[in-house]
Amino acid sequence: MAKASVKILVVDDSRVMRRIISSFLAKMGFSDILEASDVGAALKIIAAGQVAVVISDYSMPGRSGLELLKAIRRDPANREMPFVMITAEAQLGQIVAAFREGAHQYITKPFTSEYMEYIINKVVPGDGRH
Repeated sequence: MAKASVKILVVDDSRVMRRIISSFLAKMGFSDILEASDVGAALKIIAAGQVAVVISDYSMPGRSGLELLKAIRRDPANREMPFVMITAEAQLGQIVAAFREGAHQYITKPFTSEYMEYIINKVVPGDGRH
């Protein structure tokens, strides 16, 4: 699957962090990037379209990235959707909880564009690389 055709949803309450992640993804060759500032908006986007990968912050006001992950996994159509959790928290309990709920990868802030590319290439459906 070509990177340009992979729809990626970036979920973070920080507009700045969403823009940074989206910019990294664009530099990697992804052009179909959607953004959501909270879990409710993210779930609406997922319900409306063919999102291929979700990249979500763990800690957000209201509902957390973990709650988003649980909601996604409750839908049989999205049980295998690649999910990357990003957080400034490197607490083992949070990491274990994310993997138990079905996260594919976990990135701690700060991170480089090279590291993000490495992780994204591991979870993009199909090859994802040229």
